[in-house]
Amino acid sequence: MPLTSWELKAHNTATQSANKIHDDEVARRFGFGGGLVPGVDVYAYLTHPPAEAWGLEWLQRGTMRARFGQPVYDGDVVTVVPIEEHNDVDGAHARLELRNSAGEVCATGEASLPRQAGAAPDAYDWPDVAQVTSPPPASPSTLVEGMAFGLERHGFHADRASEYLDDVRETLPLYREERVAHPGWILRDANYVLSQNVRLGPWIHVESVAQHHRAIADGDSVSTRALVTKEWEHKGHRFVTLDVAHVVGDAVAVRVTHTAIYAPRQIT
Repeated sequence: MPLTSWELKAHNTATQSANKIHDDEVARRFGFGGGLVPGVDVYAYLTHPPAEAWGLEWLQRGTMRARFGQPVYDGDVVTVVPIEEHNDVDGAHARLELRNSAGEVCATGEASLPRQAGAAPDAYDWPDVAQVTSPPPASPSTLVEGMAFGLERHGFHADRASEYLDDVRETLPLYREERVAHPGWILRDANYVLSQNVRLGPWIHVESVAQHHRAIADGDSVSTRALVTKEWEHKGHRFVTLDVAHVVGDAVAVRVTHTAIYAPRQIT
């Protein structure tokens, strides 16, 4: 089934978030036109066409690489557009763009559905550490390569997922009928495993690369674990990349490489 475009009205779900980059006044101090729609929600928008075309199989073994280049603002009508598709010996591949109402490309995605499921990494490659109780300020000294983070274990309950699906304007029957977690819901944990273990000011999600190894289903208990793989400065911003494992039982269900500007350069 070919991928099709999807149009929706963007919604800022994080106006009350501790991350004040989603607040209009604070975001303007960093040069934006208002509070940013969270990157994890823009990611959720990008997943609609591949999930519609490839269904449950994509949630079981598919991939998505998403980059967030321009802000998406609350209330703007955005369109996710497949711009290239092809099949080869490895499987199905597609490139996508998320465009705002002015036609500007705000985010890009590269999705694939491999013909064969790849072997999942060993969950024990990520230390199962507890979420910290008193997070230190985010800095090069607290985001050292190899630092391990954990998130309090929590369950996915399909009966409670409707609010999330409505928030990200998801209309596919797939999630309600199959009672599985949305990729955007899973990606939120990659944000939380950072923000709950170091103390952040306004920060910006810039890229995520996800590899699914199984769908997260109703009643599953999820342990989210992360390792810092890189911390650096570029043009006055400080960046961090995490290698995140979403573990169900003793198996990695989804692995995400998650990159953020944890200390953006302030303009005014």
